[in-house]
Amino acid sequence: MTDSSLQALLDRIDGQTARVGVIGLGYVGLPLAVVFAEAGLQVVGIDVQQGVADGINAGRSHVEDIPDARLAPLVEAGLISATTDFGVLAGCDGVSICVPTPLRKTGDPDVSYILAATDEIKTHVHAGMVVVLESTTYPGTTREVLLPALEEGGLTVGEDLFLCFSPERVDPGREDWTTVNTPKVMGGVTPACARAGTALYGAAIETLVPVSSPEAAEMVKLLENTFRAVNIGLANELLLMCDKLGLDAWEVIDAAATKPFGFMKFTPGPGLGGHCIPIDPLYLSWKLRSLDYTARFIELASEVNTSMPAYWVQKTQDALNDAAKPVKGSRVLVVGVAYKKDISDLRESPALDILRLLQEKGADVAYHDPHVASLAHEGLDLDSVDLGDGLATADAVVVVTDHSDLDWNRVAAEAGVLVDTRAVLRRRPVGA
Repeated sequence: MTDSSLQALLDRIDGQTARVGVIGLGYVGLPLAVVFAEAGLQVVGIDVQQGVADGINAGRSHVEDIPDARLAPLVEAGLISATTDFGVLAGCDGVSICVPTPLRKTGDPDVSYILAATDEIKTHVHAGMVVVLESTTYPGTTREVLLPALEEGGLTVGEDLFLCFSPERVDPGREDWTTVNTPKVMGGVTPACARAGTALYGAAIETLVPVSSPEAAEMVKLLENTFRAVNIGLANELLLMCDKLGLDAWEVIDAAATKPFGFMKFTPGPGLGGHCIPIDPLYLSWKLRSLDYTARFIELASEVNTSMPAYWVQKTQDALNDAAKPVKGSRVLVVGVAYKKDISDLRESPALDILRLLQEKGADVAYHDPHVASLAHEGLDLDSVDLGDGLATADAVVVVTDHSDLDWNRVAAEAGVLVDTRAVLRRRPVGA
Protein backbone atom coordinates (compact mmCIF):
# COMPACT_ATOMS: atom_id res chain seq x y z
CA MET A 1 0.00 0.00 0.00
CA THR A 2 1.14 3.57 -0.70
CA ASP A 3 0.93 4.84 2.85
CA SER A 4 2.84 1.99 4.47
CA SER A 5 5.67 1.82 1.91
CA LEU A 6 6.05 5.58 1.78
CA GLN A 7 5.85 6.09 5.53
CA ALA A 8 8.39 3.35 6.20
CA LEU A 9 10.79 5.05 3.77
CA LEU A 10 10.19 8.48 5.28
CA ASP A 11 10.79 7.09 8.77
CA ARG A 12 14.13 5.60 7.71
CA ILE A 13 15.20 8.88 6.11
CA ASP A 14 14.09 10.89 9.13
CA GLY A 15 15.83 8.49 11.50
CA GLN A 16 19.04 8.56 9.41
CA THR A 17 18.91 4.79 8.96
CA ALA A 18 18.26 4.98 5.20
CA ARG A 19 21.01 3.61 2.98
CA VAL A 20 21.65 5.42 -0.28
CA GLY A 21 23.15 3.97 -3.44
CA VAL A 22 24.76 6.27 -6.00
CA ILE A 23 25.36 4.78 -9.44
CA GLY A 24 28.19 6.53 -11.24
CA LEU A 25 30.94 8.15 -9.18
CA GLY A 26 32.08 10.91 -11.50
CA TYR A 27 31.89 14.68 -11.17
CA VAL A 28 28.16 14.43 -10.28
CA GLY A 29 27.90 11.18 -8.35
CA LEU A 30 30.84 11.49 -5.97
CA PRO A 31 29.95 14.99 -4.69
CA LEU A 32 26.36 13.81 -4.22
CA ALA A 33 27.54 10.76 -2.30
CA VAL A 34 29.72 12.95 -0.09
CA VAL A 35 26.85 15.35 0.66
CA PHE A 36 24.54 12.46 1.63
CA ALA A 37 27.25 11.02 3.89
CA GLU A 38 27.94 14.38 5.51
CA ALA A 39 24.24 14.50 6.35
CA GLY A 40 24.65 11.26 8.30
CA LEU A 41 23.24 8.79 5.77
CA GLN A 42 25.17 5.64 4.89
CA VAL A 43 26.16 5.71 1.24
CA VAL A 44 27.42 3.02 -1.11
CA GLY A 45 28.74 4.19 -4.44
CA ILE A 46 28.69 1.94 -7.48
CA ASP A 47 30.99 2.39 -10.44
CA VAL A 48 31.95 0.06 -13.28
CA GLN A 49 35.63 0.96 -12.86
CA GLN A 50 37.32 -1.07 -10.16
CA GLY A 51 40.08 1.51 -9.82
CA VAL A 52 37.55 4.20 -8.95
CA ALA A 53 35.97 2.03 -6.27
CA ASP A 54 39.35 1.04 -4.84
CA GLY A 55 40.50 4.66 -4.68
CA ILE A 56 37.39 5.81 -2.85
CA ASN A 57 37.64 2.94 -0.36
CA ALA A 58 41.20 4.10 0.32
CA GLY A 59 39.98 7.67 0.87
CA ARG A 60 41.37 8.94 -2.42
CA SER A 61 39.23 11.16 -4.63
CA HIS A 62 39.51 11.29 -8.41
CA VAL A 63 37.17 14.31 -8.64
CA GLU A 64 38.77 17.75 -8.30
CA ASP A 65 35.83 19.23 -6.40
CA ILE A 66 36.18 16.61 -3.64
CA PRO A 67 39.59 16.74 -1.91
CA ASP A 68 40.93 13.65 -0.16
CA ALA A 69 40.72 15.51 3.14
CA ARG A 70 36.95 15.73 2.75
CA LEU A 71 36.40 12.17 1.52
CA ALA A 72 38.76 10.19 3.76
CA PRO A 73 37.07 10.93 7.13
CA LEU A 74 33.72 9.81 5.71
CA VAL A 75 35.26 6.56 4.51
CA GLU A 76 36.96 6.01 7.87
CA ALA A 77 33.64 6.62 9.65
CA GLY A 78 31.94 3.99 7.51
CA LEU A 79 29.60 6.51 5.91
CA ILE A 80 30.89 5.98 2.36
CA SER A 81 32.05 2.86 0.59
CA ALA A 82 32.34 1.97 -3.08
CA THR A 83 31.97 -1.17 -5.14
CA THR A 84 31.45 -2.53 -8.65
CA ASP A 85 28.84 -4.98 -7.37
CA PHE A 86 25.28 -3.85 -8.12
CA GLY A 87 24.01 -6.46 -5.67
CA VAL A 88 24.38 -3.89 -2.88
CA LEU A 89 21.28 -2.18 -4.25
CA ALA A 90 19.16 -4.84 -2.57
CA GLY A 91 20.00 -3.16 0.74
CA CYS A 92 19.45 0.42 -0.43
CA ASP A 93 16.44 2.58 0.35
CA GLY A 94 17.32 5.30 -2.15
CA VAL A 95 19.15 5.06 -5.47
CA SER A 96 20.50 8.00 -7.47
CA ILE A 97 21.52 7.42 -11.09
CA CYS A 98 24.41 9.69 -12.10
CA VAL A 99 25.70 8.10 -15.31
CA PRO A 100 26.85 9.80 -18.53
CA THR A 101 24.41 10.60 -21.33
CA PRO A 102 26.51 11.46 -24.39
CA LEU A 103 25.39 12.02 -27.96
CA ARG A 104 26.07 9.44 -30.63
CA LYS A 105 28.01 10.48 -33.75
CA THR A 106 24.62 10.67 -35.51
CA GLY A 107 23.41 13.29 -33.00
CA ASP A 108 20.99 10.90 -31.30
CA PRO A 109 20.88 10.65 -27.49
CA ASP A 110 22.87 7.71 -26.11
CA VAL A 111 20.86 6.47 -23.13
CA SER A 112 22.69 3.14 -22.98
CA TYR A 113 24.23 3.98 -19.59
CA ILE A 114 20.79 4.80 -18.18
CA LEU A 115 19.42 1.54 -19.60
CA ALA A 116 22.29 -0.45 -18.11
CA ALA A 117 21.79 1.13 -14.68
CA THR A 118 18.03 0.54 -14.87
CA ASP A 119 18.57 -3.12 -15.73
CA GLU A 120 20.70 -3.53 -12.62
CA ILE A 121 18.22 -1.67 -10.39
CA LYS A 122 15.21 -3.69 -11.54
CA THR A 123 17.02 -6.88 -10.51
CA HIS A 124 17.28 -5.62 -6.93
CA VAL A 125 14.32 -3.24 -6.64
CA HIS A 126 12.09 -3.72 -3.60
CA ALA A 127 9.13 -2.12 -1.91
CA GLY A 128 9.92 1.14 -0.15
CA MET A 129 12.74 2.14 -2.52
CA VAL A 130 12.98 5.56 -4.18
CA VAL A 131 14.88 5.83 -7.47
CA VAL A 132 16.03 9.25 -8.70
CA LEU A 133 17.48 9.79 -12.17
CA GLU A 134 19.92 12.72 -12.34
CA SER A 135 21.46 12.11 -15.76
CA THR A 136 20.45 14.75 -18.30
CA THR A 137 18.10 13.37 -20.93
CA TYR A 138 15.12 14.19 -23.12
CA PRO A 139 11.64 14.80 -21.66
CA GLY A 140 9.83 11.52 -21.19
CA THR A 141 12.81 9.30 -20.35
CA THR A 142 11.91 8.72 -16.70
CA ARG A 143 8.31 7.76 -17.41
CA GLU A 144 8.85 5.95 -20.72
CA VAL A 145 12.07 4.07 -19.98
CA LEU A 146 12.55 3.65 -16.23
CA LEU A 147 8.95 3.29 -15.05
CA PRO A 148 7.99 0.18 -17.09
CA ALA A 149 11.32 -1.49 -16.35
CA LEU A 150 10.97 -1.01 -12.59
CA GLU A 151 7.40 -2.31 -12.63
CA GLU A 152 8.29 -5.54 -14.46
CA GLY A 153 8.58 -7.44 -11.17
CA GLY A 154 5.04 -6.57 -10.09
CA LEU A 155 5.69 -3.53 -7.91
CA THR A 156 3.77 -0.35 -8.69
CA VAL A 157 5.46 3.04 -8.96
CA GLY A 158 3.74 5.50 -6.66
CA GLU A 159 2.49 2.76 -4.34
CA ASP A 160 5.25 0.24 -3.67
CA LEU A 161 8.26 2.14 -4.95
CA PHE A 162 8.92 5.73 -5.95
CA LEU A 163 10.46 7.29 -9.04
CA CYS A 164 11.67 10.84 -9.70
CA PHE A 165 13.85 12.92 -11.98
CA SER A 166 16.13 15.53 -10.42
CA PRO A 167 18.60 17.17 -12.84
CA GLU A 168 22.17 17.56 -11.74
CA ARG A 169 23.39 21.16 -11.56
CA VAL A 170 27.10 20.66 -10.97
CA ASP A 171 29.48 23.34 -12.24
CA PRO A 172 32.97 21.82 -11.87
CA GLY A 173 35.47 24.03 -10.09
CA ARG A 174 32.84 26.31 -8.59
CA GLU A 175 33.06 27.01 -4.87
CA ASP A 176 30.19 29.42 -4.20
CA TRP A 177 27.40 27.18 -5.53
CA THR A 178 27.96 23.51 -4.81
CA THR A 179 25.89 20.33 -4.51
CA VAL A 180 24.70 21.18 -1.01
CA ASN A 181 23.46 24.74 -1.58
CA THR A 182 22.40 24.77 -5.24
CA PRO A 183 18.58 24.50 -5.31
CA LYS A 184 17.52 21.03 -6.46
CA VAL A 185 14.57 20.53 -8.81
CA MET A 186 12.54 17.36 -8.11
CA GLY A 187 9.81 15.90 -10.32
CA GLY A 188 7.99 12.75 -9.21
CA VAL A 189 5.88 10.40 -11.29
CA THR A 190 3.17 10.74 -8.61
CA PRO A 191 2.75 13.02 -5.58
CA ALA A 192 3.95 10.16 -3.37
CA CYS A 193 7.06 9.82 -5.54
CA ALA A 194 7.75 13.53 -5.25
CA ARG A 195 7.36 13.36 -1.50
CA ALA A 196 9.81 10.45 -1.25
CA GLY A 197 12.42 12.08 -3.50
CA THR A 198 12.12 15.43 -1.74
CA ALA A 199 12.48 13.78 1.66
CA LEU A 200 15.61 11.88 0.62
CA TYR A 201 17.37 14.84 -0.96
CA GLY A 202 16.06 17.25 1.65
CA ALA A 203 18.08 15.35 4.23
CA ALA A 204 21.27 16.58 2.57
CA ILE A 205 20.50 19.54 0.29
CA GLU A 206 19.42 22.95 1.52
CA THR A 207 16.70 23.86 -1.00
CA LEU A 208 14.32 21.58 -2.94
CA VAL A 209 12.20 22.87 -5.81
CA PRO A 210 9.29 20.49 -6.51
CA VAL A 211 7.73 20.49 -9.98
CA SER A 212 4.63 18.71 -11.23
CA SER A 213 6.22 15.83 -13.14
CA PRO A 214 9.50 14.22 -14.19
CA GLU A 215 8.93 15.64 -17.68
CA ALA A 216 8.87 19.16 -16.26
CA ALA A 217 12.09 18.48 -14.34
CA GLU A 218 13.73 17.02 -17.45
CA MET A 219 12.73 20.12 -19.41
CA VAL A 220 14.08 22.43 -16.68
CA LYS A 221 17.59 21.07 -17.20
CA LEU A 222 17.39 21.39 -20.96
CA LEU A 223 16.09 24.95 -20.69
CA GLU A 224 18.95 25.95 -18.37
CA ASN A 225 21.63 24.77 -20.77
CA THR A 226 19.78 25.83 -23.91
CA PHE A 227 19.58 29.34 -22.43
CA ARG A 228 23.35 29.39 -22.05
CA ALA A 229 24.06 27.80 -25.44
CA VAL A 230 21.81 30.25 -27.29
CA ASN A 231 23.21 33.31 -25.52
CA ILE A 232 26.79 32.17 -26.01
CA GLY A 233 25.91 31.61 -29.66
CA LEU A 234 24.63 35.20 -29.82
CA ALA A 235 27.86 36.48 -28.25
CA ASN A 236 29.91 34.43 -30.71
CA GLU A 237 27.91 35.75 -33.66
CA LEU A 238 28.38 39.27 -32.31
CA LEU A 239 32.12 38.63 -32.48
CA LEU A 240 31.81 37.55 -36.11
CA MET A 241 29.73 40.63 -36.94
CA CYS A 242 32.12 42.99 -35.13
CA ASP A 243 35.01 41.40 -37.00
CA LYS A 244 33.31 42.31 -40.28
CA LEU A 245 32.56 45.83 -39.04
CA GLY A 246 36.01 46.50 -37.62
CA LEU A 247 34.72 46.76 -34.05
CA ASP A 248 35.97 45.30 -30.76
CA ALA A 249 33.29 42.84 -29.62
CA TRP A 250 34.50 42.84 -26.02
CA GLU A 251 34.34 46.63 -25.83
CA VAL A 252 30.76 46.49 -27.11
CA ILE A 253 29.76 43.78 -24.65
CA ASP A 254 31.41 45.47 -21.68
CA ALA A 255 29.63 48.72 -22.47
CA ALA A 256 26.28 46.98 -22.92
CA ALA A 257 26.79 45.24 -19.57
CA THR A 258 26.74 48.59 -17.77
CA LYS A 259 22.99 48.70 -18.31
CA PRO A 260 21.52 47.75 -14.91
CA PHE A 261 18.45 46.01 -16.33
CA GLY A 262 17.37 44.04 -19.39
CA PHE A 263 20.84 42.73 -20.29
CA MET A 264 22.81 39.68 -19.14
CA LYS A 265 26.47 39.51 -20.08
CA PHE A 266 27.74 36.60 -22.16
CA THR A 267 31.12 36.63 -23.88
CA PRO A 268 32.46 35.06 -27.08
CA GLY A 269 35.21 32.50 -27.09
CA PRO A 270 36.74 29.48 -28.84
CA GLY A 271 33.51 27.43 -28.78
CA LEU A 272 31.53 25.41 -26.28
CA GLY A 273 32.98 22.78 -23.98
CA GLY A 274 32.00 20.50 -21.14
CA HIS A 275 29.46 17.73 -21.05
CA CYS A 276 26.34 19.86 -20.65
CA ILE A 277 26.07 23.01 -22.76
CA PRO A 278 27.29 21.63 -26.13
CA ILE A 279 25.18 18.46 -25.77
CA ASP A 280 22.05 18.93 -23.68
CA PRO A 281 20.19 21.32 -26.03
CA LEU A 282 20.63 18.75 -28.81
CA TYR A 283 18.69 16.24 -26.70
CA LEU A 284 15.74 18.61 -26.83
CA SER A 285 16.25 19.28 -30.52
CA TRP A 286 16.27 15.52 -31.23
CA LYS A 287 13.10 14.94 -29.22
CA LEU A 288 11.28 17.73 -31.03
CA ARG A 289 12.31 16.44 -34.45
CA SER A 290 10.47 13.24 -33.54
CA LEU A 291 7.39 15.46 -33.06
CA ASP A 292 7.90 17.16 -36.45
CA TYR A 293 9.14 20.42 -34.93
CA THR A 294 12.45 22.18 -35.57
CA ALA A 295 14.07 23.84 -32.55
CA ARG A 296 15.40 26.73 -34.60
CA PHE A 297 17.24 28.64 -31.89
CA ILE A 298 19.03 25.48 -30.75
CA GLU A 299 20.04 24.47 -34.27
CA LEU A 300 21.33 27.95 -35.13
CA ALA A 301 23.21 28.38 -31.85
CA SER A 302 24.82 24.97 -32.31
CA GLU A 303 25.86 25.90 -35.83
CA VAL A 304 27.48 29.15 -34.67
CA ASN A 305 29.14 27.67 -31.60
CA THR A 306 30.61 24.66 -33.39
CA SER A 307 32.06 26.93 -36.08
CA MET A 308 34.19 28.92 -33.62
CA PRO A 309 37.28 26.64 -33.56
CA ALA A 310 37.54 26.96 -37.36
CA TYR A 311 37.14 30.74 -37.07
CA TRP A 312 40.04 30.98 -34.61
CA VAL A 313 42.22 28.69 -36.69
CA GLN A 314 41.61 31.00 -39.66
CA LYS A 315 42.52 34.00 -37.48
CA THR A 316 45.75 32.18 -36.53
CA GLN A 317 46.52 31.50 -40.18
CA ASP A 318 45.86 35.15 -41.04
CA ALA A 319 48.10 36.35 -38.20
CA LEU A 320 50.91 34.09 -39.39
CA ASN A 321 50.47 35.37 -42.93
CA ASP A 322 50.79 38.93 -41.65
CA ALA A 323 54.12 37.87 -40.11
CA ALA A 324 55.18 36.39 -43.49
CA LYS A 325 54.91 32.81 -42.22
CA PRO A 326 52.83 29.95 -43.59
CA VAL A 327 50.78 27.91 -41.14
CA LYS A 328 52.30 24.75 -42.63
CA GLY A 329 55.51 24.02 -40.77
CA SER A 330 54.97 26.74 -38.17
CA ARG A 331 55.14 25.88 -34.49
CA VAL A 332 51.82 26.83 -32.85
CA LEU A 333 51.49 26.79 -29.06
CA VAL A 334 47.97 26.47 -27.65
CA VAL A 335 47.77 27.88 -24.13
CA GLY A 336 45.09 26.09 -22.11
CA VAL A 337 43.21 23.01 -23.32
CA ALA A 338 40.64 22.37 -20.56
CA TYR A 339 37.13 23.42 -21.54
CA LYS A 340 37.10 26.16 -18.89
CA LYS A 341 39.55 27.78 -16.52
CA ASP A 342 41.07 26.26 -13.40
CA ILE A 343 39.94 22.67 -14.02
CA SER A 344 41.40 19.67 -15.89
CA ASP A 345 38.23 18.61 -17.73
CA LEU A 346 38.75 18.07 -21.46
CA ARG A 347 35.23 16.96 -22.38
CA GLU A 348 34.12 18.61 -25.62
CA SER A 349 36.88 21.19 -25.21
CA PRO A 350 37.16 23.45 -28.28
CA ALA A 351 40.94 23.37 -27.79
CA LEU A 352 40.94 19.81 -29.11
CA ASP A 353 39.29 20.93 -32.34
CA ILE A 354 41.66 23.87 -32.64
CA LEU A 355 44.70 21.61 -32.20
CA ARG A 356 43.35 19.07 -34.69
CA LEU A 357 42.47 21.70 -37.33
CA LEU A 358 45.89 23.33 -37.01
CA GLN A 359 47.54 19.94 -37.32
CA GLU A 360 45.49 19.19 -40.46
CA LYS A 361 46.80 22.44 -41.97
CA GLY A 362 50.36 21.25 -41.39
CA ALA A 363 51.19 23.17 -38.23
CA ASP A 364 53.55 21.70 -35.66
CA VAL A 365 51.26 21.91 -32.63
CA ALA A 366 52.07 21.94 -28.92
CA TYR A 367 50.20 22.99 -25.82
CA HIS A 368 50.74 24.20 -22.27
CA ASP A 369 48.17 23.65 -19.54
CA PRO A 370 49.07 23.50 -15.83
CA HIS A 371 45.99 21.35 -15.17
CA VAL A 372 46.30 18.84 -18.05
CA ALA A 373 49.55 16.87 -18.20
CA SER A 374 48.72 14.96 -21.38
CA LEU A 375 45.93 14.42 -23.87
CA ALA A 376 44.95 11.88 -26.52
CA HIS A 377 42.10 12.70 -28.88
CA GLU A 378 41.34 11.76 -32.49
CA GLY A 379 44.93 11.58 -33.68
CA LEU A 380 46.31 13.95 -31.06
CA ASP A 381 48.78 12.49 -28.58
CA LEU A 382 50.52 15.31 -26.75
CA ASP A 383 52.11 16.18 -23.43
CA SER A 384 51.99 19.64 -21.92
CA VAL A 385 55.23 21.54 -22.60
CA ASP A 386 56.93 23.99 -20.28
CA LEU A 387 55.48 27.46 -20.81
CA GLY A 388 58.86 29.10 -21.26
CA ASP A 389 60.09 26.48 -23.72
CA GLY A 390 56.81 26.61 -25.58
CA LEU A 391 56.88 30.38 -25.94
CA ALA A 392 60.52 30.37 -27.00
CA THR A 393 59.92 27.97 -29.87
CA ALA A 394 56.45 29.12 -31.00
CA ASP A 395 55.80 30.98 -34.21
CA ALA A 396 52.27 31.69 -32.96
CA VAL A 397 50.49 31.42 -29.62
CA VAL A 398 46.76 30.76 -29.35
CA VAL A 399 45.14 31.42 -25.96
CA VAL A 400 42.16 29.06 -25.51
CA THR A 401 41.66 28.65 -21.75
CA ASP A 402 42.14 31.53 -19.33
CA HIS A 403 43.49 29.65 -16.29
CA SER A 404 44.00 31.93 -13.29
CA ASP A 405 47.44 30.52 -12.44
CA LEU A 406 49.08 31.12 -15.81
CA ASP A 407 51.78 33.78 -16.19
CA TRP A 408 49.87 35.99 -18.60
CA ASN A 409 52.42 38.80 -18.48
CA ARG A 410 55.01 36.37 -19.80
CA VAL A 411 52.65 35.18 -22.54
CA ALA A 412 52.00 38.77 -23.61
CA ALA A 413 55.69 39.68 -23.54
CA GLU A 414 57.12 36.63 -25.32
CA ALA A 415 54.47 35.67 -27.88
CA GLY A 416 55.43 37.05 -31.26
CA VAL A 417 52.15 36.26 -32.99
CA LEU A 418 49.28 36.11 -30.48
CA VAL A 419 45.66 35.05 -31.00
CA ASP A 420 43.60 35.48 -27.83
CA THR A 421 40.23 33.69 -28.09
CA ARG A 422 39.18 34.73 -24.58
CA ALA A 423 40.45 38.30 -24.60
CA VAL A 424 42.17 37.35 -21.36
CA LEU A 425 45.13 39.67 -22.00
CA ARG A 426 42.83 42.53 -22.92
CA ARG A 427 40.94 42.04 -19.64
CA ARG A 428 44.04 42.03 -17.41
CA PRO A 429 45.66 45.27 -16.20
CA VAL A 430 49.31 45.60 -17.16
CA GLY A 431 51.46 43.87 -14.56
CA ALA A 432 48.55 41.97 -12.99
